[in-house]
Amino acid sequence: MGFDRLFLSLFYTSLLLAFVLNCSSCKKKEEIGPAPVIRFVSLQPNPAVKNTDVIKILIEYTDGDGDLGENTPDKKNLFVTDMRNEITYAYRISQLAPTTGIIIRGNLQVHLPPQGMMNDANSTETVTYRIYLVDRAGNRSNELVTPALTLRQ
Repeated sequence: MGFDRLFLSLFYTSLLLAFVLNCSSCKKKEEIGPAPVIRFVSLQPNPAVKNTDVIKILIEYTDGDGDLGENTPDKKNLFVTDMRNEITYAYRISQLAPTTGIIIRGNLQVHLPPQGMMNDANSTETVTYRIYLVDRAGNRSNELVTPALTLRQ
């Protein structure tokens, strides 16, 4: 009788293990649309000294079909708008993947030139930036707005 119980116990444990392994391998294939998706990571330095500090914005990107970036030098595909005055800085991201049809992920760091203040009579001023990307097919990413950056004298 002891051997039969041990055998049944091992049998049911093996069935349970096979079921768990089978279920864990049934994950759906990750589906990401063709438009890039961006997420804010960091903004430095904060506070920044007006007309002195280069502003570094780090964003994370995901592109479902791998066509983010451009090798044509005069094509712009990353846009950062100063929300105080609606001035837009346009940048070119180099092609990020050698082929299309693959999911790509990574980080991009944008360097903005030192920022001035709209009203020099103030000792500090805050600014936020709106950012989006466009891939080679013309798909526009979501827009993100950075947290407030404090500029100081």
